Amino acid sequence: MAAKVFIPRDTTAQALGANQLAEQLAFEACQRQIPLEIVRNGSRGMFWLEPLVEVETAKGRVAYGPVTLSAIPELLDQGLLEGRKEHPLCLGLTEEIPYLKNQQRLTFARAGIIDPVSLADYRQHGGFIGFEKALKLSGQEIVDLVKKSGIRGRGGAAFPAGVKWQTVRDAQGKGPRVQKYVVCNADEGDSGSFADRLVMEADPFMLIEGMAITGLAVGATQGYIYLRSEYPVAAKILDEAIDIAYANGYLGTNIGGSGKAFELEVRLGAEAYICGEETSLLESLEGKRGLVRAKPPLPAIEGLFGQPTVVNNVLTLAAVPYVLAEGAEAYAGKGMGRSRGTMPFQLAGNIKQGGLVELAFGPTLRTLLFDYGGGSLSGRPIRAVQVGGPLGTYLPEKQWDTPLDYEAFAEAGAVLGHGGVVAFDDSVDMAEQARFAMEFCAVESCGKCTPCRIGSVRGVEVIDKVRADQNRDANLILLQDLCDTMRDGSMCAMGGMTPNPVVSALQHFAEDFQRSNSTNQPTISGESRHA
Repeated sequence: MAAKVFIPRDTTAQALGANQLAEQLAFEACQRQIPLEIVRNGSRGMFWLEPLVEVETAKGRVAYGPVTLSAIPELLDQGLLEGRKEHPLCLGLTEEIPYLKNQQRLTFARAGIIDPVSLADYRQHGGFIGFEKALKLSGQEIVDLVKKSGIRGRGGAAFPAGVKWQTVRDAQGKGPRVQKYVVCNADEGDSGSFADRLVMEADPFMLIEGMAITGLAVGATQGYIYLRSEYPVAAKILDEAIDIAYANGYLGTNIGGSGKAFELEVRLGAEAYICGEETSLLESLEGKRGLVRAKPPLPAIEGLFGQPTVVNNVLTLAAVPYVLAEGAEAYAGKGMGRSRGTMPFQLAGNIKQGGLVELAFGPTLRTLLFDYGGGSLSGRPIRAVQVGGPLGTYLPEKQWDTPLDYEAFAEAGAVLGHGGVVAFDDSVDMAEQARFAMEFCAVESCGKCTPCRIGSVRGVEVIDKVRADQNRDANLILLQDLCDTMRDGSMCAMGGMTPNPVVSALQHFAEDFQRSNSTNQPTISGESRHA
């Protein structure tokens, strides 16, 4: 009987040599005339251990990592394929690794366990149960379940998904033939965020199932996954999974034999951060330049091609199959306050154990950083943590006991956003980080509104003057006024949230703005475009 070995095929594992590792292991086994089956699974999300090799044994999967090409002969000599534990790279049973064992995985329950494009694997592990239950319910009953579950959009606004779905379901649309849409925002561009990518690369059928259920709920027959073009591995896996779903009746003109239709396709973005904003995304999806639309009307009423449209991100739609399969109460029973269910937090930056941690809302940021992240990679004290992407607040240590909850973070003047967590040790220059926020906005702004387009360019200039000790006190006042203007006057969250990291750096790390830095700063790449 052939030994069964699992080697991830996701972007992170591939970047660390997983493909070459799989080829080398197959070659070595062939040379030794050892029967071997290699399954290219998705990652478990323990990125500091990649490439992670798992071996199936009678007691469960045994993990080895991080495995290098040079280690393969020695591992085979010491019983890798039998799951022996003598080698230093052996981590024991995968499910017993504390980082993984102490999580509460709902959305990522199958990640790293199944072959991402095996329909049989997906169904064997509970896939399409929610879809099959949804086929027996009315659209309103599905919407009511989502409302009851408390699922909120896994983005900056954290808007209740059920309320948005209800709006789309009730919308009349325009023209003689109303066409409603489901659009998945997979333009995951926040620094330190990779949960969407991991869903698509490790468990793509879950997203397909979630979107099909959404279509049944609101009466939409067409879906689009708007995927950032920087995710070629995800694009390939999604396309393969969609083809399989069509071939097996989960997509098409008669899904599940119900007589109802739901078509789905992937559309690639053009490397624009602003297209993560839902109205810019819709403009891009229509073939136009990605510019922010004024609201109202809301996309739920006039969205794609002027028709009612559900726009949710990957994590929101991927949570839906669990709710339909296990019940709204099972999902709502986890979490705290108005933040129900679980959140996949993504640890990145100067962190020892970077990766994905799915937990019910409620633990503190400190728990995430140290119990899971293991502190800084450099071994130096962590000084600042940015949560919620490049436009999120910088949190000093005194705020790390804030519960991981949307409302608790809002009270602290911070955002939980998509759950990306980026750590910085005490060598960081927070004035430089504040400058980066303004520069990022200048480069990525769509340029439609003046506060964002001009304010970000002026913001970089003012911070440079502060750091060069040019009229420092006056320019610090000017910087604060500029942030107020951007926050209150910008059309969307791009300009409105750019002040968050700047103001928090000024508030909590003021000493970094008092240091002289006479180095001439380079002209930002977006200045000529937006000035």
